[in-house]
Amino acid sequence: MSTAPRSGPLRPASAPSDQLSLRRANLSRTLGHLRTHGPRSRAAIAAGTGLHKATVSSLVDELLARQLVRETGLEYSGTAGRPGRAVALDGAGVGALGVAINVDYIGVHATDLAGRVLVERRIAFDATAGGPDRCVAALTEVIREALRDLDRCGAVPVGVTVAVPGLIDVAHGAVVLAPNLDWHDLPLGPRLVAALPAGLRVVVDNDANLAALAEHTYGVAAGTRDLVYLTGEVGVGGGVISDGRLLRGTDGFSGEVGHLPVDPAGRRCGCGRTGCWETKVGLAQLVRAITPDRAYGLDSGPSRVPEERVAELHRRLAAGDPVALAAVAEVGRWLGLGGAILVNLVNPRVLVLGGYFATLAEWLIPAARPELDRLAVAGRAAHCRFVASDLGFTAAARGAAGVVVDRVIADPTSVGSPPVAAARATAIRVP
Repeated sequence: MSTAPRSGPLRPASAPSDQLSLRRANLSRTLGHLRTHGPRSRAAIAAGTGLHKATVSSLVDELLARQLVRETGLEYSGTAGRPGRAVALDGAGVGALGVAINVDYIGVHATDLAGRVLVERRIAFDATAGGPDRCVAALTEVIREALRDLDRCGAVPVGVTVAVPGLIDVAHGAVVLAPNLDWHDLPLGPRLVAALPAGLRVVVDNDANLAALAEHTYGVAAGTRDLVYLTGEVGVGGGVISDGRLLRGTDGFSGEVGHLPVDPAGRRCGCGRTGCWETKVGLAQLVRAITPDRAYGLDSGPSRVPEERVAELHRRLAAGDPVALAAVAEVGRWLGLGGAILVNLVNPRVLVLGGYFATLAEWLIPAARPELDRLAVAGRAAHCRFVASDLGFTAAARGAAGVVVDRVIADPTSVGSPPVAAARATAIRVP
């Protein structure tokens, strides 16, 4: 008999940590299946996920205990045998909060796990006045008020994602650069964590990326595996979905399409460079072109949300104002030029126009389409089209809330059983 020492202690065939990881993955698989396909019996879930029926029964019991699903009644399969009791995504007690800040507003969108809207509002706010300290204070108060709203709805907030127009170090919650807000190296995430109730997870991300995720999930191009979303605000950002996944780049800074250099002899941009695409197609440029005697914001005050500004432009265009029509046609041509650059680079199926682009799409797209066809190397063979978003200026906040929901779907164990959930609600309740 050999007496050679063993290389290490014997390990069980499946370590407890492996078993926990497998169960977490199966809980996520089950919850994701219900999110995609709607109410299902346990048998139908097993058939759809490939999991064993007994495993599904155990998983559903745990999801019921965590109040993430609910039973909805009997589901008849149309074949012989007893009907199964259908299970549906619920999570009415889970609050996912998204907040977006831009030049002239703060937007809030909160849902439960099933996507039911619990809170939605937009607050006019001049983010360029008073510096980043004032903005952090305003964001803190807006988030606190939204948390109070969720508490009144009986939903436990499981996280907040903040959308910012700029370069974001997502891992550290820092805004590296937000030109239109004049923010530089702002540790926004850590500052919000310090100011908000303990236990609340805070994530900071780029607004265009979050809006692109919202469009890919809920919008007019939902399910499209290759798309580019264009924000269409004072600044212009782009979120790129490539093969069904958000394209972030090596450092997470992709999508700054508004700063593509398109006119070396053009206007100076808020980023400090000259001739950026957003100086040609941003909302500021359009307002400036229609009212050249007044800088953006001075004609109606900085406290107005962008929908109000765009409504005025829409009325002029609908009335046939020749100055407005000429200005929007010029913006449309530049929109087509920049769109062609994006088509040549990433070959998307759809260019989704958000923000004010969507509101004025009936005038912008006819001017943009010929430029896209002329300048895209593949021409019409690229099969790319412009479409107007139906999420309007809420896309970034919706996407921000969606990220929180996705995190719960990915790890249902992050939401405790009812006693744990109650303890968490008490821990982060805002007075």
